[in-house]
Amino acid sequence: MEIPNAFVGRTSQPSAAEVAAALGQSEATWRQLTDWLTEQRIDQQEWQSVSPKCGWGLRLKVKKRTIVYLGPCRGCFRVSFVLGGKAVAAAGQAGLPKRVKEAVDAAPRYAEGTGLRLIVKRASDLPAIRKLTLIKLAN
Repeated sequence: MEIPNAFVGRTSQPSAAEVAAALGQSEATWRQLTDWLTEQRIDQQEWQSVSPKCGWGLRLKVKKRTIVYLGPCRGCFRVSFVLGGKAVAAAGQAGLPKRVKEAVDAAPRYAEGTGLRLIVKRASDLPAIRKLTLIKLAN
């Protein structure tokens, strides 16, 4: 069962305080990740909602290229990547944790790439996300 976005039904962008409240204990992990992404020069952030049914998400970009999507949920957050073929191959060789490798293998394939979605609850989830981000940046 998929964990829903915390802002389903909202028509206006959530405030930083609302995001922090929704994330709860995982808010510190969200901050750690967004700070690290900024250090990697992924410095453009854009909140977007494609529909009130989907909620709100944060796109993190380098110039016009979206690198990663973050979706706040209640007590955790979703990290999503669209990986091209080279990035999927690199992920297979990157020594990722078993659950992440299985998620890459099971992720749906689209014309734009492989749509990988992972749930992050704690800081111990971040090393794999960082690895995937670096793979996305390189490919």
